[in-house]
Amino acid sequence: ILSGSYDKTIIVWNSATGVEEKTLSGHKGVVMSVAYSPDGTFIASGSFDKSVKIWDAKSGELIQSLEGHKKHVHAVCYSPNGLLLASGGDDNQIIVRDVLNNYVELCN
Repeated sequence: ILSGSYDKTIIVWNSATGVEEKTLSGHKGVVMSVAYSPDGTFIASGSFDKSVKIWDAKSGELIQSLEGHKKHVHAVCYSPNGLLLASGGDDNQIIVRDVLNNYVELCN
């Protein structure tokens, strides 16, 4: 289980015990949305710092910080096959990224 927080972190919780397993730090603003990739390999997070970050779910290491939003990011979501990552925010844009080829499409 994942949670984003006003303290700018993401917490990974053990779903069986309810115990915190790790804390991911790197955002400079409130973390509003978090999502596992469908295969559980990656974690995506969206923040008031206008960024979307991709993390290694096992190690907690930050893999990539994605820019593009001009205002707060409120939502992140992987496609069912895990190849696309969508984010939406206060800038009234949905940004869809091809995670393998780093292709970006803006939807206004």
